[in-house]
Amino acid sequence: MQHKTLPLMIAVALGVMSVGAQASGYRFGSQSVAAQGTADANGAEANDATTIFANPAGLSRLDGMQMSVGATVVVPHSTFTDTGSTRFTGQPTGGTATDDYVPTAVMAPSFYLSKKLNDQWSVGLGSFVPYGTKISYGNTWTGRYALTDVKLQALTLNPSASFKLNEQHAFGFGIDAEFMKAELGQAVDVPGSIVALSTGAGAAQGAALAKQIATLGGNPALLRTAGDAHGSNDGKDWGWGFNLGYMFTLDQNTRFGLAYRSSIAHKLRGSTVWDFSKVTTDPVVNGVLSAASHKVNSAALVELRTPETLSANVFHQFDSKLAGMADITFVRHNRLGDLDIQFPGTTEGAEVIRQQWKNTIRVSLGGNYAYNEKLTLRAGVAYDESPVKNAELTHPALPDSTRIQYSFGANWKVANNASIDLAYSYLNFKDANINYTNKCNPLMTTCTGNGETTRGTYQTHLSLIGLAYNYKF
Repeated sequence: MQHKTLPLMIAVALGVMSVGAQASGYRFGSQSVAAQGTADANGAEANDATTIFANPAGLSRLDGMQMSVGATVVVPHSTFTDTGSTRFTGQPTGGTATDDYVPTAVMAPSFYLSKKLNDQWSVGLGSFVPYGTKISYGNTWTGRYALTDVKLQALTLNPSASFKLNEQHAFGFGIDAEFMKAELGQAVDVPGSIVALSTGAGAAQGAALAKQIATLGGNPALLRTAGDAHGSNDGKDWGWGFNLGYMFTLDQNTRFGLAYRSSIAHKLRGSTVWDFSKVTTDPVVNGVLSAASHKVNSAALVELRTPETLSANVFHQFDSKLAGMADITFVRHNRLGDLDIQFPGTTEGAEVIRQQWKNTIRVSLGGNYAYNEKLTLRAGVAYDESPVKNAELTHPALPDSTRIQYSFGANWKVANNASIDLAYSYLNFKDANINYTNKCNPLMTTCTGNGETTRGTYQTHLSLIGLAYNYKF
């Protein structure tokens, strides 16, 4: 039985393709609570230190030393309805429905610090969560051969600087140091492999397995009641990139911004551990099945590049109370075609993940209203395309779809040099249909995969609740 399955970090390879709050995919919350209040339309506002993320050229507009410390709580809600998931043999996967597979809430912190050095130069440091996910479907759900659980965490350190050429033109640049860590689990379709080896071309190999078990003192009858094995994977890496910004100030009320964030190359290295100890109650049977699968605990590697982003935005102060803003962001998701996940030091063939993401556009509109000297109200709406092309290229690690974001926020000045930002966003996702088939079945020796087909529909919405404290030294 040459059984292999979807090994290491499918979810990582999928997940790191999204970049920050201005991209779909594995977008994690908000990198700025002030921006969240306008649905991230305020890239040209540059009103606090969080401009380090949106456009480092905006540092030129900040006086003295400023700090912003924030956190966004992501409250997801998602349901999955199975519509006929099958093993590679064509039989139903069986199992149970999945419920509560997303966490009740997850928090993403952020920190920004800016300092004006002189009339031309300003510097800053940002730290934020660019993306992440946490899903736990359980070991018995109908799509377990594709994925049982995934956890992706990322943190970016972003030292930045800006140069003010004159009253109209300012430039910014930054370095992105990105740390990524991931964990992934999935079931191994031992029952399906045994069925495939019980008749036809595989019958001789199946008979040989039963004979080997009996020779070693095991009970081959337990093959008929065998359950799943399980694989656990982890990996981590540091990657490096850069970001650029430009800001043009037309007059005291109007300015325009351009921001670019580069792709980042990652070599995610980790380990893979296979567990056959619970396939049956007989250790002999489990050992023979493990050896026949040709699965060995090993290293794992996936090389990839995140897509670059390009944003254009505008800010206009209509009068003393009302300001409007807009942003459009292009994300080059088509860098991601098929992914090869490799297993250095083993003879296992690579896992080929059919992804082929498309480029996306995110458009947002927002506004500020100065209610009085201490309170400013914010609101915004955004349309965010999904990079996933269709149901055949949708994977359980990322059941993504196009979404609309509605945001509300406020800034409250608690002192002359201190303020608090609050924001709430509601994201409504289109239903995501999945009909993903792994093209490599467990009896093939040149590649890795369970051969499963996962079919169903995801319905998802989530809320973002942000809180930040801003201080001017």
